[in-house]
Amino acid sequence: MCRWMAYSGSPILMEELLFKPQHSLIDQSMASHSRETPTNGDGFGIGWYGYRGQAGLYRSIRPAWNDFNLRDLAAQIETPLFMAHVRATSQATVQETNCHPFRYRNWLFVHNGEIFEVEKVRRDLLLGIAPELFTNILGTTDSEIMFYLAITFGLETDPLGALARMAGFVEETGKAHGIPEILWMTVAVSDGHSLFGVRYASDGDAPSLYHSREMEDIFAINPSLQQILGRSTRVLVSEPIGAFQQMWEPIAQKTAIRIGKGDIEIFPFTPTNLRVSAI
Repeated sequence: MCRWMAYSGSPILMEELLFKPQHSLIDQSMASHSRETPTNGDGFGIGWYGYRGQAGLYRSIRPAWNDFNLRDLAAQIETPLFMAHVRATSQATVQETNCHPFRYRNWLFVHNGEIFEVEKVRRDLLLGIAPELFTNILGTTDSEIMFYLAITFGLETDPLGALARMAGFVEETGKAHGIPEILWMTVAVSDGHSLFGVRYASDGDAPSLYHSREMEDIFAINPSLQQILGRSTRVLVSEPIGAFQQMWEPIAQKTAIRIGKGDIEIFPFTPTNLRVSAI
């Protein structure tokens, strides 16, 4: 399993969340709370939005704690919305094109989890992706397949609906191959304006995901954060960062979340079943 975070709010230097807090994402790359993968050293990536239409992207196969370029970039890049991911690979090789975030046009995508026994369904899943998108697929991860399935199913116009159709397609493909519980995921996607997240698993036991509380509550807990974070700030994390656990609300299983300009909406998440058969 991996670890990721996504920030939306007033412009902030990325180092304020990536490096400075106690148990930051960089700390989690060395020692997360996950029993399965306490170390996430198989590469990392950051994606951010600035003054151009397309998101910036920096990925590396180095461990996040040992990349001085990342430290320098995080100290210089100020952004109102960014994602960061530290990777612990299960099957896909350690290479730059397998590191998250994945980018298509102005969209960014990060994932923690897996498609179980993906080697048995990879061909059928790939055949579900729109042909015109194939030249954009550069890596070998199940995560990138999920991203381009979501784009195929309408991510650019209906993000949460597309993620539901993607999840449904993966599950139905799994059932066609005798794999009834195939999907585990927390994901986040963004177009630079809104941030969308989902926590879902076929067996109801998805990896952990949290969102930050209202900023007034956070400032009451730690007043010093008023000098760093704006009132419109919202953050999604795989596991809490900072010294105060009470700043974070766990996101329930089978839940989707939309964040935009400080507003937050929470919805039930149910895959849209698409009838498929093994090809």
